[in-house]
Amino acid sequence: MNSAVIVGVAESDLGITHKSIPELQAQAVKRALADAGLRIRDVDGFATTGIGGRFDATVMAEYLGIRPSWLDTTYAGGASFEIMLSHAVAAIERDEARVVVISYSSNQRSAASRKLGGALEPHLPLSQFEMPYGPLLPISAYALCAQRHIFQYGTKREALGEVAVAAREWALLNPQAYHYGSGPITLNDVVSANEISSPLGRLDCCLVTDGGGAIVLTGRDRAADLPAKAVRILASSELSTHRSLAQMPSLTKTGAYETGLRAFGKAGLKPRDIDVVQIYDSFTITVLLSLEALGFCAAGESGDFVQDGKIRPGGDFPMNTNGGGLSYCHPGMFGIFLLIEAVRQLRGTCGARQVQGAETALCHATGGFLNTHATVILSVV
Repeated sequence: MNSAVIVGVAESDLGITHKSIPELQAQAVKRALADAGLRIRDVDGFATTGIGGRFDATVMAEYLGIRPSWLDTTYAGGASFEIMLSHAVAAIERDEARVVVISYSSNQRSAASRKLGGALEPHLPLSQFEMPYGPLLPISAYALCAQRHIFQYGTKREALGEVAVAAREWALLNPQAYHYGSGPITLNDVVSANEISSPLGRLDCCLVTDGGGAIVLTGRDRAADLPAKAVRILASSELSTHRSLAQMPSLTKTGAYETGLRAFGKAGLKPRDIDVVQIYDSFTITVLLSLEALGFCAAGESGDFVQDGKIRPGGDFPMNTNGGGLSYCHPGMFGIFLLIEAVRQLRGTCGARQVQGAETALCHATGGFLNTHATVILSVV
């Protein structure tokens, strides 16, 4: 088997760019290929999604000037790219492609395309039971989970705030982060911020930015001839538990319980073996739920787990080291940026935010209303 490895990663311009979606994605792809020491003509596998229309991969392949023999347009929200990663590994191992690029971009900040209430989906069979209540989606779904966690486990509001405070501190170490120059925030800032959907306030919510990202994979044989430091893909696992808010199996136990267990089993590792963790932080509650589900702490204990600076720079649980979706960037779907940061940490190229001696990394992405989950474990070669 020709095991696949990651050999290139990059972002496009981030923040408020006034660039089109194809422009941003082309930027990220070219930069990632340059990072890998490859050229656009080397690409014969391509995966992307979320462009906003049909034939996403076909449209972008044409724009980039490539004719891929392998395509993937999986759409599963923020978890799409971790899922695509496992598909790309299989394609390389089956010799269906030699160089695969996974990419994504959005210009939602410049285009002002993100609306507070989200998109209504009357075509979904169960929407009739949700839409009359006027939920602000996706935030109301996550707020419901946060309320339940507080009720069920006595979780303090400050525990949610700690996730946001830690993310901002990491962002202050990352020159590419949206809030790099914004200064720190306090727990009081988070707790007292304007409430949007109880109990979640403005600082509990991810950013709305432009941006794109890309990763490049190839086989280990070809990677040996490239200048970039390759990163191994030890394991991946995915799961979809529901789509409609009314059909959530549990408000406090997510599908990450299953994806995490399977991924750790495939990798032959335990949570204690992971050196750096990247968890999708669409909202602060997403992180608390994921920490419990992935086995880093027991159910109901995530509020205590994140205290005392544990997840801040210098703490003993390095998490979301680029600043996360809360303070680094969030162009609609964040999963690809989890992988980019994990690869950089394992390469040792993160500068002031580098986790010393990082040899293993876990990425966990969440899509939709906590309905799709994907866990990936990476390591140095």
